[in-house]
Amino acid sequence: MSRRGLAAVSSVLDQAASSATNILVLVLAARLSSASGFADFSMVYVAFSVLLGLNMAYVGQSVVLEKGERLGAVCRSAVGFTGAASAAAGALLVLVGLALPGPAGRAFLALGLVLPLVLLQDGLRYCFSALRVPERALAADALRLVCVLAALAVQPQGASAGRLVLVWGLSALPALALGLWLLRPYVRGVRADLRPYLRRGHLGQRFVVEFAVGNGSSQLAVLGLGVFATPLAVGALRGATTLFGPLNVLFNSANAFGPPVVGRARGKRGVVRLTALMGGALALLGAGWGAVLYALPDRVGRRLLGDTWEAAAALLPATGAQYAVMGLGTCALLTLRVLNPRATLSLQVVFSLLSVGLLVGGYVLWGVAGAAWGLALGSAAKAGAGWLRVARLKVPAPAAEPDRPVPAA
Repeated sequence: MSRRGLAAVSSVLDQAASSATNILVLVLAARLSSASGFADFSMVYVAFSVLLGLNMAYVGQSVVLEKGERLGAVCRSAVGFTGAASAAAGALLVLVGLALPGPAGRAFLALGLVLPLVLLQDGLRYCFSALRVPERALAADALRLVCVLAALAVQPQGASAGRLVLVWGLSALPALALGLWLLRPYVRGVRADLRPYLRRGHLGQRFVVEFAVGNGSSQLAVLGLGVFATPLAVGALRGATTLFGPLNVLFNSANAFGPPVVGRARGKRGVVRLTALMGGALALLGAGWGAVLYALPDRVGRRLLGDTWEAAAALLPATGAQYAVMGLGTCALLTLRVLNPRATLSLQVVFSLLSVGLLVGGYVLWGVAGAAWGLALGSAAKAGAGWLRVARLKVPAPAAEPDRPVPAA
């Protein structure tokens, strides 16, 4: 197999390991917890997902678009900024946890304590992607998967959400240590510079706005349902989306590792041909996986999600439709990200806010099922608008590709 083919396979396998970790953490938490306990865990995990996405947008997406000999310094700076920012965010979460009463407060407190570990460990994946050594990310993420499963598997039935969050976070330590050791040859002898992340105009600022009004706004809207409506609604929505975790493997691979791979295609026509085929394949997989889940017997579903299965199963048609159109939308945004990274902000703002409005309106009119169908309709509108923007985009001729970086001596 060629170096490029090996890198592509390693990228997909790495994302599979990372996504499998997220899926199995939620599955194990659902099986160990009551419905109310899993609702508390889900609210904390939604908050973590928002922070993870913000870090991916502000740091990770700008890193994977970097090229040339500066990559070592860029990666060292990215790790330094992620560590500092996650420590500050973790301190705020600790204060929130101390202010909130009951099990939910203790769960947020636990998240604040472990946040730097989990964000740093995840952030290393983008450095390895930019350096075109995704097999190193695969090694660290595979270890992460093994450690978290082993740690959660020995927890007692009925364990509190705070305990589960703390165990989940601390289990990232071995993978974090391995990832830093694997990154060391590429950053040896270079200095970190955090100032670019604080300057006005940093590309990550655009990406974080996109995330905030895109995935982040939807996640916060779901979290809001738990505050102003019922935490059980969060558990049902999170349980349904957990079952679509295998699709998230491919969607996240496209977002995290797609730009360096797709960017090697020749010109706009080559990029669009590749991403359109990817989008069609993802849409078919989303629809097919939704049909498989809908046909699952109740006894199998309860083995997966425990008490949360009944509420989550009712949302599967809507969530399946959402994931089918998300495949098309993901690849439309990937196309724009490669051809013109600044072309996606307005698209994300308008249609992500529309999705939040549809989610909230759907919940008011038809409850949790209406919220799920609102998300599906919003995703369909964003996908259509994304491909229309691709069709209208004009791009210059492609430039020569720089050499692949090598470890420092």
